[in-house]
Amino acid sequence: MTENNFSFSRASLEQIARHVLDLAARQGATACEADVSEGLGQTVSVRLGEVETIEYNQDKGVGVTVYLGQKKGHASTSDFSERALADTVSAAINIARFTAEDPCSGLAEAGLLATEFPDLDLYHPWDLSMEDAVAMTRECEQAARSVDARISNSEGGTLSRQASQFIYANSLGFCQGFPSTRYSLSAAVVAEQDDAMQRDYWYSAARHPGDLASAAEVGRLAGERTVRRLGARPIKTGRYPVIFEANVASSLIGHLITAISGGNLYRQSSFLLGAQGTEVFSPLVTIDEDPFLLRGLASSAFDNEGVETSARRLIDRGVLTGYLLGSYSARKLGLSTTGNAGGAHNLLVHSTGQSLPELLREMGTGLLITELLGHGVNTVTGDYSRGAAGFWVENGMISHPVEEITVAENLRDLFRHVAAIGNDTLVRGTTRIGSVLVESMSVAGQA
Repeated sequence: MTENNFSFSRASLEQIARHVLDLAARQGATACEADVSEGLGQTVSVRLGEVETIEYNQDKGVGVTVYLGQKKGHASTSDFSERALADTVSAAINIARFTAEDPCSGLAEAGLLATEFPDLDLYHPWDLSMEDAVAMTRECEQAARSVDARISNSEGGTLSRQASQFIYANSLGFCQGFPSTRYSLSAAVVAEQDDAMQRDYWYSAARHPGDLASAAEVGRLAGERTVRRLGARPIKTGRYPVIFEANVASSLIGHLITAISGGNLYRQSSFLLGAQGTEVFSPLVTIDEDPFLLRGLASSAFDNEGVETSARRLIDRGVLTGYLLGSYSARKLGLSTTGNAGGAHNLLVHSTGQSLPELLREMGTGLLITELLGHGVNTVTGDYSRGAAGFWVENGMISHPVEEITVAENLRDLFRHVAAIGNDTLVRGTTRIGSVLVESMSVAGQA
């Protein structure tokens, strides 16, 4: 993919967005917002050394939201023709006419819209030939399969390249957008021993292809992680200290984000209702939100409503400093938007300084979780129960792999019992966090 692969220039997308706003005004809308986007990509999959799939995707779309006073209607189309745009606006207008008034609906306040748009280094086209893409994917899978003779099968290696651009515009005069790229490389293999099989994987993701881990490294880690799971068995039911390895620890922060997001708060479906300004984590936990992180996977100078984003400390030594709100949820709660329409931006969880081996020694005897299974999380009550796999640790050293267990706790208690956060931070997602040591959790295994 190169810069010229986009079918539309930025100016063309802006023109379409402004035209949609004009059409809505002419049809009687009191306010309007439009999102015009284009995306393209390529995915190569190799299994057992042979090309399995080569997929291309290219799409475009216009989303139109109109307001008739405080009545709201939305429609979308993938057709950029004059007739299609007019019909889409008409459809949104008709929906709004038959929608009940909502006193909280409407555009964001004009004074909150972003006015500065720094270059966050999010767009890096990669002129990679198909032959080279296949070769890289083969190398990744082969590196995984070569780790150990017990690796008997493969789920394949995959290289994905995606590029997109968008313009968001509204009738308050805001009209901005930017292009971005995202690349990922992964491998997953299967190992066999004594008629038992285990699988595991690894991947790397980045905005810039140069920030991806090498194909050899991704494959090696996938292979090593698979082989080390051979011989897994359950452990006895009990309460034990638990370490969530960095690649699964980010899910814990995901549960926090769900609980402090506006939609769940105004619907009163969160276990952290009224928690702003209170201690929800151990005092060892500090989390920053940074929308301006260069090459960050969730970086942006404005949110989905054009509201200016800001860097802030979301958790300050265990205390929740604020919620994640867009304009609608903020009005429902009698608060102000935090520039989070569309979600959180680049969460950075501070480490307490220990390496993973040091965390294991600090834990002594307990459970290291490397994979979580299922979705047993109740956002309303905070009850947490998930299948897990990983390793039993004795005297600070890994003893043997573990499977067929369930870990459970209420998230309120889990958050407050965080005892340390490792410095083995993974930089491949929207949350950057190291391994997390929790003082104690219920573990269900063998009687």
